[in-house]
Amino acid sequence: MRVSRFYLDTALAEGDCLLEDNLAHYVGRVLRLAPGAPVQLFNGSGEEWPGEILEVSKREVRVRLGAAVAGMPEPALRVHLGQAMSRGERMDWAIQKAVELGVTEITPLFTERCEVKLQGERADKRQAHWQQIAVSACEQCGRSVVPLIHPPAALNPWLGGLTCDLKLVLHHRTEQSLKSLARPERLGLLIGPEGGLSADEIALAENSGFQAARFGPRVLRTETAPVVALTMAQHLWGDFL
Repeated sequence: MRVSRFYLDTALAEGDCLLEDNLAHYVGRVLRLAPGAPVQLFNGSGEEWPGEILEVSKREVRVRLGAAVAGMPEPALRVHLGQAMSRGERMDWAIQKAVELGVTEITPLFTERCEVKLQGERADKRQAHWQQIAVSACEQCGRSVVPLIHPPAALNPWLGGLTCDLKLVLHHRTEQSLKSLARPERLGLLIGPEGGLSADEIALAENSGFQAARFGPRVLRTETAPVVALTMAQHLWGDFL
């Protein structure tokens, strides 16, 4: 029997716990879980709390939690993804799949050919939306630690502030493959927008310590590229067998 997993942004401990507001509505009205149903809660600490639903009402769900257990180990390969922003569901999809594939943190980036314009309250709302996508992806894929979605940033300061032992700018105008590179512990990935990074941006990345790399002859969409890159990185250096 599949056990539903839910993220709760609070301290958790053995004993009774209340699920309220949107989460209670989702558990009780959308999933229609009833008393006696098993659940598993996590709060991003790396631990999980198995539990059982005791009571379901219109406004809250009461759960009895057992003792904490160790959650899914995080990948040994730590990946910071710099993803040029795209419109609508394409960015949502890229973030969701990157989380499923084990990314550690994501920074949405403004680039020369990026068509998305965000600032102020609108940028804050999009960041919160993307963070919730990361939470939902963790609930689905079994991760116990939620990757951090950083505020949208300009490309130049992000390049200069990234600390990794291997940093890659991915584009099809190079011959260097991922297989030719030494295994890193911390990996930085830069993915451009639809239309790609400009020649100046690629040069800027290389001057900031990034190496150019490719993973095949075809030009991939901006939301497809991080999926392929992370899959290959996890296979070569991470926890994909």
